[in-house]
Amino acid sequence: MSDHDHGESHGAGDDSHHHDHDGHHGDGEHDHDHHHHDIDDLDAAVLTVSSTRDVDDDPAGDAIAELLREARHSVSVRRVVDDDYDEIQTAVARMADRGDVDVTVTTGGTGVTPDDRTVEAATQLFDKTLPGFGELFRRLSYDEIGTKVVGTRATAGVVDGMPTFCLPGSENAARLGTAEIIVPEAPHLTGLARRDEE
Repeated sequence: MSDHDHGESHGAGDDSHHHDHDGHHGDGEHDHDHHHHDIDDLDAAVLTVSSTRDVDDDPAGDAIAELLREARHSVSVRRVVDDDYDEIQTAVARMADRGDVDVTVTTGGTGVTPDDRTVEAATQLFDKTLPGFGELFRRLSYDEIGTKVVGTRATAGVVDGMPTFCLPGSENAARLGTAEIIVPEAPHLTGLARRDEE
């Protein structure tokens, strides 16, 4: 998996050939040597989208919160949100408005049944989408569930400077997405998303 091996030289000692994929220099996309914008102590919101669960019966939400805390982040909000379009959208928007939430992770409502509305509700709020999150999540999930990945619409984007990740409702999926993608990338993404505010 070293498509992005930045140690690779594109022209024997000629630095003028180094470039990132979009041809823009210094926009932070591939600035892996400059982690001074990373936010190492994130305050996270974990929102479980479900009409049947509550906070005491929420294995996916438990897994996300546990993995974030193990990575030394805080979980400042933990809620179960009804799988209703307006309620989901309002809950995510409120997290962005609070000021004490750096990143939001939702679990549930990303499938293809009529009441799976998380993706529709959240993406309307995205100032920027992060398509690589869903792409990588499905690639990793393929090893576990095979072609069933076509039924998951896990997605991510930035809402008012707050990265927001929408994971499926199964505990395995929540654990996979949090451990393999959100924990390693959220500090960097949050720092980049807020850079203009500094």
